[in-house]
Amino acid sequence: MRNGRIPVLVLAGFLGSGKTTLLNHLLANSLDLRIGVIVNDFGSVGVDALLVGGQADGVVSMGNGCLCCAVEEGGVGPMQDRLARRRAGVDAIVIEASGIAEPGVLVQLVLSCENPRITFGGLVEVVDAAEFERTRARHTELDRHVGLADLVVVNKADRVAPATLERVQDLCRAVNGRAPILATSHCVVDPRLLFDISVVTGRQLMLGQANGADSEDLDGHLDHSGHSSNAGHAGLTDDSGHSDHSDHMHAGYDAVSFVTDQPVDPRRLVQFLTERPEGAYRIKGFINFGVTGHRQRYVLHAVGRYLRFSRSPWPAGQSRHTALEIIGSGLDRGALGLALGSCVRPEPADGDAMLAVIRYTF
Repeated sequence: MRNGRIPVLVLAGFLGSGKTTLLNHLLANSLDLRIGVIVNDFGSVGVDALLVGGQADGVVSMGNGCLCCAVEEGGVGPMQDRLARRRAGVDAIVIEASGIAEPGVLVQLVLSCENPRITFGGLVEVVDAAEFERTRARHTELDRHVGLADLVVVNKADRVAPATLERVQDLCRAVNGRAPILATSHCVVDPRLLFDISVVTGRQLMLGQANGADSEDLDGHLDHSGHSSNAGHAGLTDDSGHSDHSDHMHAGYDAVSFVTDQPVDPRRLVQFLTERPEGAYRIKGFINFGVTGHRQRYVLHAVGRYLRFSRSPWPAGQSRHTALEIIGSGLDRGALGLALGSCVRPEPADGDAMLAVIRYTF
């Protein structure tokens, strides 16, 4: 903690870009800093909070909504206050935004926090190299999000051709010519880039406020990317004083949750995932297949047409169950519920059925 104040880093990026992967990497390589985490899951299951809960020095989770629109409940302030209490012993706070949050609003909410122990530490935008061009064509506001960042992490470099990676980096550099742009695989970032360490730009980055910058300086920084310094918190409320976030990216998205305590059939689930509706852009969660020899917790990540499982032990005290979150636009809740319900079976499948999953397991 620098000068007795706790820096708050905002970690943003579109659905499935790798924010939770980056956060877990930072927690596992924290340079002995005690890191508190605020996790915002757009849906109600809280998948991301469960993925980081065992590593952080304190976790505050907000599910079933978007943190950038929590102004009616005092915004992010009360969550920061909980982690900033002296007895919590936290040196830094990381806010992992939902994949469809407005990072500029989150930055303003941190800047407006009245807790004297808290200071803004920077904005990291994670970009999915494999999906960015397609996503950017649908959501032109992603250029603005990248333009606000203090560090741009172009993730999944291992999944694209060198020419594609260079093109994505050039697109990011075109809208943000001052921030470092770092290409990574699996979000492996040197934590010293985020924890008050000088980098190639010759200035201090993240968690520690570069060159002692204050809120006024950072408002000017937002200005550079297209926000007016005279706007105050424009965008948080309308003229009547009520929240208006119809122009936020998440206004066009919905989340459908699915939870069951019964085993899930591997073949049926993989068939659903590979044939899922076009609007179901992001699917994440935990799977209990219950198959002999495969009783571990299977973690699912699906982004666009990409599909991946990974295995890990079930955390102590957590019962074996399946909890999925489907995020997308134009989702048919009834059809998705029926399709996922058809994947449930009273008894586990046979071992051969796991071959359908193993081909996507890393």
